[in-house]
Parts: sequence; C-alpha cells; structure tokens
Amino acid sequence: MKRSFYLLAFTVPLSLFVSFYLKGWWSYLALGYTFVFLPLLELILPAFNSNLRPDEELIWKSDKYFDWILWVMVPLQYGLLIYFCSILSHHSLKSFEVIGLVSAMGIGCGVLGINVAHELGHRNNLLEQTMAKMLLSSSLYWHFFIEHNKGHHKNVSTPHDPESSRLNEVLYAFWFRSIKDSFLSALKIDRKQMFLALFIQAFLTFLIFFIWGSLAGLGFLASALIGIILLESVNYIEHYGLSRKETSPGRYEKVLPVHSWNADNPLSRAVLFDLSRHSDHHANVARKYQLLQHFNASPQMPTGYPGMILLSLIPPLWFKVMNKKISNLA
Repeated sequence: MKRSFYLLAFTVPLSLFVSFYLKGWWSYLALGYTFVFLPLLELILPAFNSNLRPDEELIWKSDKYFDWILWVMVPLQYGLLIYFCSILSHHSLKSFEVIGLVSAMGIGCGVLGINVAHELGHRNNLLEQTMAKMLLSSSLYWHFFIEHNKGHHKNVSTPHDPESSRLNEVLYAFWFRSIKDSFLSALKIDRKQMFLALFIQAFLTFLIFFIWGSLAGLGFLASALIGIILLESVNYIEHYGLSRKETSPGRYEKVLPVHSWNADNPLSRAVLFDLSRHSDHHANVARKYQLLQHFNASPQMPTGYPGMILLSLIPPLWFKVMNKKISNLA
C-alpha cells in the first residue's frame, strides 16, 4: 500500500467527532461506519497481499511519518474523551442519543485506545511505552500491556494463553475467560505495575465522575467495556482453533506465521495499522506495523476484521465457516 493509505486511520476519530457533534441519530455514525460501511466495502475491494521490496523496507523503516500517525492518536483519543464527557454533562440528551454516543466512544476506546496502544507497547523506548499506557488507561485496560507482551506472545496458540481462542469455543464464553484470565496473568507477571495501573485508572475514573458527573462517568465505564469487548473479539478471531505442537511437556514449537489468522484486506490494514497482518506480527514481534509482510503459508480470513467480528457474533455461522477452513489446513 502507499504510505498515504494509512491516513485512512483518521477516518475513525473523524466518525467519532461527527457522531458527537451532530448527535441525534447521527450519534450512530461511528457504529455504522465501523460495522456496516467498512465490512461491506471489504467484501468488494481486493486484498493487498504484496510485500515491500528490500529497498522500500529500508526507507519505510526509518520514516517518522508512520510514527507520527500513531503519536497523534494519543491526544486525539483524550480530546475525544473530554468532548464525549462534556456532551454527556452539559446537554439534554435522549436515551437513544446516549447509547449512540457511548457506542461511538467505545469504538474509540477499542480502535484508538487499545489497538494503537498495542503497536506502541511493542516499541522499545520509554516515551512510546508511556503513550501506550496512557491510551490503555483511557480504556481501563492497562494490564493488557503487561499480559500481552510478557504472556500472550510467549504462550500464543497454546492452552496456557488466555487470549487464544480454542476450536469450537463460543465468542461469548471466550470474553469471560480471556478477560478474567488475562487480568490474573498480568497480576502474576507484574504485581507492582498492576497496582499502579489500577490506581491510575481508578483516579481517572474518579476525575471524570467528579468533573462531569454521574452520566459522563457511567458513559465512560460503558465505553471502556465496549472497547474491551472489541479487543477480546479481535483476540478471538486472530488465533481461533490454531495450536502449536507440544515438543516436550510444557514446551512448544516456535511461533510461526501459521499460528495466526491473517487478513490482507486494505481497509482493515489501514484503519488498524496492519494489525490484520497478524501472522508476521507474532513471527517477528519487533517489526513495525508498516513493515509487516504477507506469508502464503499463513491461514487467511475470508474478509477483514470488522466483518470477521460480525461473523463471530453468530457462533453457528462462525463455526461453519471457520471450522471448514481449519480442516482444510490439515
């Protein structure tokens, strides 16, 4: 893809802003854009499965343009959160408007908050890791930074990983298992950082209740929950039914591109900073998003992330589509 294509990532915060500004039925614009417009368009557009040439990769690797796009999302997320809380505090809203606004902010928590934090959290400098924690705090999911980096990437596609969904596991059961076990895993990995995370997130929540009132505070909690559910739904589709072979008791084969589902759909790639090239991300965890590659050996999703999340919401249909794909991998 061209470097300018990643500017499509800004369509998500733009859809949030329009939802907040226009209110009324327009408050559902972000929801419609993310889960109606994008999946329908991805059914039509061809996948971009080509990789950068070695000379292009060298240029893109050091191009700060790709970093700035990520960095700008931090003030955007907090600016939108403040705007959201202000609207809930100072406007007389109908119930359907509140639900629409919360759904929009929830998409912000999942896409701008957790997803961008995921990329920044893999960087090896303090500034970008701090940005990641700031974004995760806005979604009340700081412990993702701990468990994902020190747990998930080590245990992915094994029974020891709470974020890897199992064959025939229903999405709704996975939400509860992954949220609970990820939290406990993070607590076990780094108890000191977990207490700091819980304190900061509790303080942020208190500030929102104190400054903007109960409706804004409850709206923030609901939005964070939506963001968390979006993340866990993404976790569900990324590794569903895939497993690494146990080479000896408690030891597993090296993480390979075949242990993650891949999606080269252009809109998912641009909007989610190439998260959908998940196979290469796990095989080469230090590789920046703009450098991630397509592998022919990687199992391929039938469509992009928004469409796959919608499919996962209907377990019988999900199993029919994905279990057949898994059987074809054998």
